[in-house]
Amino acid sequence: MEKVLILGAGPAGLSAALYAARAELSPLVLTGTEMGGQASLTHTIENYPGFPEGIAGAELGELFRQQAERFGARFEYDLATAVDLSQRPFKVRTYSNEYLAETLIIATGASPNHLNVPKESELTGRGVSYCATCDGWFFKDKKVVVVGGGDSALEEGLFLTRYATDVTVIHRRDQLRAGAILQKRARENPKIHFIWDTVVSEILGNGVVNGVRLKNVKTGETRDLETDGVFIFIGHTPNTQLFQGQLDMTPQGYIVTDMQMRTSVEGVFAAGEVMDPHYRQVVTSAGMGAAAAIEATRFLEAHSSE
Repeated sequence: MEKVLILGAGPAGLSAALYAARAELSPLVLTGTEMGGQASLTHTIENYPGFPEGIAGAELGELFRQQAERFGARFEYDLATAVDLSQRPFKVRTYSNEYLAETLIIATGASPNHLNVPKESELTGRGVSYCATCDGWFFKDKKVVVVGGGDSALEEGLFLTRYATDVTVIHRRDQLRAGAILQKRARENPKIHFIWDTVVSEILGNGVVNGVRLKNVKTGETRDLETDGVFIFIGHTPNTQLFQGQLDMTPQGYIVTDMQMRTSVEGVFAAGEVMDPHYRQVVTSAGMGAAAAIEATRFLEAHSSE
């Protein structure tokens, strides 16, 4: 029986672990497949308070983990495969175990969206990527395209200029959604070029990527562009499949919470990108994780006589 069981080890889950551990609740974190969550894949995080020179995403995640562990948080490198939220204690099944939990904090994050175009799946890992930090090195002295127009697309595009000779950003609109500083950096970088009002309709290549087929959304015109790599950053889908039919969700699949991170099931809390489609920042996810742990602590105190 766990007093606090946390699903996910990104900024929200690790922050929740720290606060629950400091409340002497000895929380157990099921890390899933990635310690540090998506943030761990970011080369440099420049906007997390306390690190004026920036910090590598993986390093920040490791510091989060160490801090939580220092106060008694425990970590299992395992993945939840089924949950039963119909009654307390809640049941969580993983690949190797089954857990009972008095409270549950869901911090399972979100996963990158796919283009869902021909050859995308076939060529993933063979020129198609969703993580520049992971795969950028393989494109040294090569040409790549980045699909998207938000912060992630420009952050990863700028990172790719370390390796690639040419980075072409393809965006379906005629203006970017990214923050002003990132836009300025990208526009001033001689390696970065833009193709506007355009989508990728097909990825080309036999065994490895050698090009993309582009379609102008205004004129309908199509053309092929040679490239060695395709990096896709077009948003995320929350990892909430386990909770379908058990928790209230938005039409987009995000878990609905109130201001105290409480879900529609008493004793179940959610934090970070699994319930936040708006901010999607390390600092906001960490704050939400802290709030969820504080509320879980209060919930346990209120129900201590049960």
